[in-house]
Amino acid sequence: MLGFTANDEERGNSALHTEKIFHERKVFFLDLKENDRGRFVKITEDVRGRRDTIMLPAELLEEFIEGLQRCADADRTM
Repeated sequence: MLGFTANDEERGNSALHTEKIFHERKVFFLDLKENDRGRFVKITEDVRGRRDTIMLPAELLEEFIEGLQRCADADRTM
């Protein structure tokens, strides 16, 4: 069960796709999900059991990725 919990499965919210990224003591989960309002990406950061989550509507994915790319480009030029 990568990226979702038993509670998610019980509610019918299992992920359509999941990515898991490890960095030092952090784990990031990127879960593509769907509900009655549409598709979204649930982004969760887990740091030693403490979790923070944001929900990103699928229609904003490209804009979000472009913004991340601009941040990565800025970081490379510093």
